[in-house]
Amino acid sequence: MPQRNMEALLLCHTPEPETAIALAGRLCYSDSDILSLKDAVQGKSESFVKKLISLGHLSPIEHASFTFAAQGVSRALLAQITRHRIASFSVQSQRYVKKDALDYIVPPSVKALGEEAEIEYIAQIQQCEQFYQHWLSLGIPAEDARFMLPNAAETRMVFTMNARELMHFFNLRCCNRAQWEIRALAWAMLGMCMREAPSLFSICGPSCASGACPEGKMSCGKAGEVRERLEKLKELAASGTSDAEISRFARENCI
Repeated sequence: MPQRNMEALLLCHTPEPETAIALAGRLCYSDSDILSLKDAVQGKSESFVKKLISLGHLSPIEHASFTFAAQGVSRALLAQITRHRIASFSVQSQRYVKKDALDYIVPPSVKALGEEAEIEYIAQIQQCEQFYQHWLSLGIPAEDARFMLPNAAETRMVFTMNARELMHFFNLRCCNRAQWEIRALAWAMLGMCMREAPSLFSICGPSCASGACPEGKMSCGKAGEVRERLEKLKELAASGTSDAEISRFARENCI
């Protein structure tokens, strides 16, 4: 029954995403044929993408999509990320996948209380697992026995979002006020997107990264720290580092 840590992977994305967006955007303002437009945006896609964003013309950005995998995340995170409706999800089923040993997530707040608290937490997780196995042993279907499993249970998923939805996702979930687990995942995803399409995603992040915090009295008051973290992530992405290194950065700096 091992403890798991968040890992994110960028599985695939639209080839030359910035070129596809620039071509789609140019089409809206030109009577040229498609091949001519394709030639026209070569080498100029980055500046045109930035211009589209500055004008608020965001529909062309939807033509680029990114597919991620995540593991070492909890069912609590699953409940949050699926609120982002302009996305497609495939999730490891608790109905068809029976667990002989329950993998689980330990919140940082529990770890912060010390070893004794973490041992107590793990013992309670083990008790939930025992309840689950008990009902399975009585012949109860896994889809019903899973009612005994906690939100801490690990899940794995593959999901796809278009670039416009990703920008919205990063704005909300990279914020310090977002729940810690989905915040770490969001920062990892942002780093991977920056690596693959820097002109498209270099301006992304929480609102305080480029302007005022919209949280009012609920603000964390750490805009300076957030901006510094974002610059470090940009440097990491620009170096072409791996998904594993970006995930580690997110776990160590964004929780």
